[in-house]
Amino acid sequence: MNKKLDHKIVHTDVLIIGGGTAGCFAAVTVSRNSSLSVVIAEKANIKRSGCLAAGVNAINAYIIEGRTPEDYVTYATEDAKGIVRRDLLLTAAERFNSVTAAMEDMGLVILKDEKGNYAARGNRNIKINGENFKPLLAKAAKEAPGVTILNKVNMTDLIVEDNEVKGAIGFNIVDEIIYEIRAGAVLMATGGAAGLYRPNNPGFSRHKMWYPPFNTGAGYAMGIISGAEMTSFEMRFIALRCKDTIAPTGTIAQGAGAKQMNSLGEDYERKYGITTSERLYGTVKENLEGRGPCYLKTSVVGEEKDEELLKAYLNMAPSQTLKWLEAGKNPSEQDVEISGTEPYIVGGHTASGYWVNTKRETTIKGLYAAGDVSGGCPQKYVTGALAEGEIAALDIISKLHKGYKESVDQSFVASKIEEYETMLRGDNELFTAQELEEAMQKVMDEYAGGITAYYQFNETNLQLADEKISQLLKLWENLKARDMRELLEVYELRERLIVCKSVIAHLYHRKETRWHCFNENLDHKDTDKAYYKYVNSKMTDKTLKMIYRDIVEGAEYEHKD
Repeated sequence: MNKKLDHKIVHTDVLIIGGGTAGCFAAVTVSRNSSLSVVIAEKANIKRSGCLAAGVNAINAYIIEGRTPEDYVTYATEDAKGIVRRDLLLTAAERFNSVTAAMEDMGLVILKDEKGNYAARGNRNIKINGENFKPLLAKAAKEAPGVTILNKVNMTDLIVEDNEVKGAIGFNIVDEIIYEIRAGAVLMATGGAAGLYRPNNPGFSRHKMWYPPFNTGAGYAMGIISGAEMTSFEMRFIALRCKDTIAPTGTIAQGAGAKQMNSLGEDYERKYGITTSERLYGTVKENLEGRGPCYLKTSVVGEEKDEELLKAYLNMAPSQTLKWLEAGKNPSEQDVEISGTEPYIVGGHTASGYWVNTKRETTIKGLYAAGDVSGGCPQKYVTGALAEGEIAALDIISKLHKGYKESVDQSFVASKIEEYETMLRGDNELFTAQELEEAMQKVMDEYAGGITAYYQFNETNLQLADEKISQLLKLWENLKARDMRELLEVYELRERLIVCKSVIAHLYHRKETRWHCFNENLDHKDTDKAYYKYVNSKMTDKTLKMIYRDIVEGAEYEHKD
């Protein structure tokens, strides 16, 4: 007998799915600029959810004195080898500084130099004390008039009729309550996807990774199965990190000026190039050719940097500071070994995500995307997520002020409720969600270009990966859950599997190697000008249809077909 859950219907003007950086700032923007009602649905708690949960020590996308937004567009375009949306990059970059000022007004501490100016770190970054970044933003959202926050509520599916979003459905991960949220507009701000591939560290430490392990690609999956067009999933992101701790390398490389060296003491950075993917590729190649391990040469940066580095990592990646302390050696006494992570799908660093117009509306009417879940705008980082949340919110306001008609097809809602209740029948008989997740990660690692394969793949491997992921999706249908927490794990697995299918399809259909390691295609080892275009996809009748689109050159882009 199926377990019966309480069913709550919530009405709001704007539903924001995901209470991270983009979601919270969008809610504040709607509140400050309109009388519209807003609901934020967050599966954790907005105070410490999302990529900013543990804080950050720099604003990595800022227009410092002497630079322009156009300079930033040029940098991001070159780093992504041209596969970007310049309209999205420019509209984000034009807001980097204003959203930073807004955060400073909320209480964010931005470091100053001896002249009283923001302390720069490189050409596009400024230093901050950002441990409390997310609590400050969450507090602003919580106190904003007209904003209701539903913590511990996990949305699983969009409600879409005739290609227009009507809301979403999900459940509380603690209490036995289903939430059907009806809305005039929906902003997807759930972040990217981690955990698709087998991670660097095994067992208990498997969640010690670059990207939050709780970001499962939920927003992508909801859009994919609802027929939204997606872009550039083949532009995976693989971070170059401090080995074992998976701590950031930028603070050492940019902040302390440490160079990448191989075991022979050779500086190999310029040999391969200095774009994001090339710095990773150089490290992989040096290891493959027997000149590893590779390091960041901190032993030559001087003792005066020791305290600065120890404090910086204590603020954002304490495991690295602890590693130095446990070894009894300061950074200036021991070089830092580096390695690549498993691949992620994340639109804040690469161009992966929803295909949106300039105002961040997706191809589904009334559905918007901002932050890591939104595609076409790489290197946006925290300020880009803030900017996109603001851009989407302002467009939602302009359209919803004209009014909207609420109507929801209850047959779809009923089918989802039945699905939840059927799964809540008890113990799994054959497999658990965790066991299927490990099988998925093994498939992706070995056949779709993970760490074990040195990020390389060929078309035969991808075909096998697709077949095996499809088998796992079939097995997923038989999973059961004993409580709401286990039901969450079941749906997180579904989300990852759906994203895996899209990643495999995108890797297969970009028949070139445009970004080393990110899409290292052994059947097509060079860049091909025929693929100077976007590789997009759209699910129709449960089948992914691939779409090749020309590079958008104009300052404004609107969906036409």
